[in-house]
Amino acid sequence: MTFNNIYSEDFPIFIEELINTPEFKRLINVGMNCGCEYTNFPIFSNGKNYTRYNHSIGVALIIWHFTKDIKQSIAGLLHDISSPVFAHVIDFLNGDHETQESTEEKTEEIIENSTEIQAILKKYNLTTEDVKDYHIYPIADNDSPLLSADRLEYTLGNAYYYGFKSIDEIKDMYNDLVVSKNEFGQDEISFSTLYKAIEFTSVSLENSKVYTCNVDRFSMQYLADLLKLAVDKNVINLDDLYTIEEKVIMKLQKDAELKSKWNDFINLSQIFTSNEKPENGYWVNIPAKKRYINPLIVNNGRVTDLCESLSKEIDDFLKVDFNIWLSGK
Repeated sequence: MTFNNIYSEDFPIFIEELINTPEFKRLINVGMNCGCEYTNFPIFSNGKNYTRYNHSIGVALIIWHFTKDIKQSIAGLLHDISSPVFAHVIDFLNGDHETQESTEEKTEEIIENSTEIQAILKKYNLTTEDVKDYHIYPIADNDSPLLSADRLEYTLGNAYYYGFKSIDEIKDMYNDLVVSKNEFGQDEISFSTLYKAIEFTSVSLENSKVYTCNVDRFSMQYLADLLKLAVDKNVINLDDLYTIEEKVIMKLQKDAELKSKWNDFINLSQIFTSNEKPENGYWVNIPAKKRYINPLIVNNGRVTDLCESLSKEIDDFLKVDFNIWLSGK
């Protein structure tokens, strides 16, 4: 399931060309839920249908819909091209799980070294410099908690896959959006009505609670530690992390210890908590990146300025203390 027909009335040929390059097609086998979709927790049961491939195309189409700018749209399309297997799990492996930026540095390298991507860029008189960094285009990406195409797409995508919103509800929220100037003088994707802004912000907060819940944090740390062990045992190397998840899983299963730990991972269905670290067993204490979105309503300010209850709910979320020990089975 994708929302391409919701995001844009047309599907530009340059997107079609780029998504058929080997570097981009790899993302078909890199999930959006960072390995959690392989576990047995119900919230992630539909996660395998939502990949970095789907997400990236969605981001590009959203940018195209609002800007009709090929440069920005391609930058959005390629923003996750360097995502490793299990995505942000590798940030946990790199000790960067609270900012989740450690894997972005390869984006320029992948674009520059792809013969096919370079040929397509040349066809449209574009360079690597034009598309290597979607952060420079405010519609594509901007500072949190503003609304950008990237945050919009993964919020709507996960809201559907977690079962929080229906297709029709997602379409109604999307159709309320326009581009306006924000308080910083930048273009920003904004809501026309307060009602839809509140609905969107509420579901984005529901998503955020999933992204930071005990289940999510434990699963990602467990998988990061499993991959670290696999690297230490020379079962996989760092280059394998930039292939596809199926290949890495196959390699893990060739080692008896790693196969046993992988089987434990995919059978995870229960989380245990403790205020103090128990002496025995695998226990982890993991902070979290707290994401939230505070969208703009055209000519009215931001949603937290206009809805006191929602503002309080966001404040309460930001105060959640994750200083707790977790284990699972």
